Amino acid sequence: MIRAVALLALSILALAWPAAGDTRAVYTITDIEVDETAPSVIEAQQRALATARRVGAQRLIEKITLAADRLQAGGIHIDEAAAERLVAAVDVQEETRGGGRYRGVLSVVGNPRTVRAWLQERDIPYLDRQAPLAMLVPVGNGDDDLAWASAWPERADGRLAPYVTAMTGAYTESAQFIDLRDEIGGLGAERAVIAKLLGREGNYSVRLTLVTGAGRVPLGQTSRAPTLEDAVADAELRLSQTWKRESMVRSDTRTLVEASLLYTSIAEWNTLRRALARSPLVSDFQTEAVSRDGALVSFAYAGDTRRLQRDLRQRGVALDDDAAGFVLTSAVSGAL
Repeated sequence: MIRAVALLALSILALAWPAAGDTRAVYTITDIEVDETAPSVIEAQQRALATARRVGAQRLIEKITLAADRLQAGGIHIDEAAAERLVAAVDVQEETRGGGRYRGVLSVVGNPRTVRAWLQERDIPYLDRQAPLAMLVPVGNGDDDLAWASAWPERADGRLAPYVTAMTGAYTESAQFIDLRDEIGGLGAERAVIAKLLGREGNYSVRLTLVTGAGRVPLGQTSRAPTLEDAVADAELRLSQTWKRESMVRSDTRTLVEASLLYTSIAEWNTLRRALARSPLVSDFQTEAVSRDGALVSFAYAGDTRRLQRDLRQRGVALDDDAAGFVLTSAVSGAL
C-alpha cells in the first residue's frame, strides 16, 4: 500500500471524475414500428404513440434485466398506465399519415428514476450501465469473410454492450491485444471482441472472445442461426447477457477497501480512475493522496474480489490482492 504520499496540486491530475456511462443511450429504444387506424389521423397518431410507449417500455425492461429474474418475479406486464409512468418521451424516426391511418418508426426514452423504482418495487435486479466500448472484430470462415464483415453495423452505441466495428480486415481469431491496440485506441474503444463465424449458410454460429491488455477470455458460442443477420443478432444478445450476468449487483452488501493505484503516465492514471468510475460494482470512490507515480484511494465494491478483478480486467486494469492490500495497475501498458 502507499502509506504516505503527498497530495500534489497538479491541475493535470485534477481532472473531473468521469461520468458513469451514457444513461440516455441505455434508456433509449429505437426502431419501434407502428401502424394504427382510427376515425381521424390525430386519433390514429395517439394510438400509435401509446403503442410505442408500451412496446418501448417492455423492450427497455428486457434490455436491462435477465429473463430468469423476470420469471421469478412472475413475469412483467406493461399496460398503458405503466408505460406512461416509465416513458419520458417519444421521438419520430419516420412517419406517414393520412386517411385515418398513421404509420411510422418511433423511438422512446425511458425515465431512469421511474424505471429503477418500478423494478425495485418488484424486486427485479437490473443493470443500466453500459459495458466498456469494444472494437468488434469479425473473422470469417473462409467462404463468407466479406459478407460476415458487412453484416455488422458500423456502430452499436445504444446497446448494453456497445461496440464499433473494426475497419481493418486482416485480423485472425488468435489476435492478441498487441495486434489490435492501435485500432482499438483509434476508435476510442477500451477492449476488443473477436467474433469468429462458424458453419455454413443456413447453419451459422459465432464464437466470441474478449481481448484486453490483461489477456484473452472466451465468451462462449452462440446457437445455430439460418442467416448472417441472425448470427449477428445472436452474438449481440450474448454479449449483452454476459455483461448483465457478470456485472449485475444483487446485494446491498459492500466491502470498503483502500487500494494503491500505480501508474507511469497521466494516461494510465486516467485509465485506472475511469475503470473504477464505470464499474457497476464500485461505489463511494475517494482519492486520499496522489503523487507523480501513484495514488492511495478508497472505495466500496459489491460481490467478491474475483468478480471485481474480472470486471476491471475488461477495462484494461489488473488488480492484485496481496498481503499489502489491493494494488491496481494498467494491464494495457504491460501488454505493449
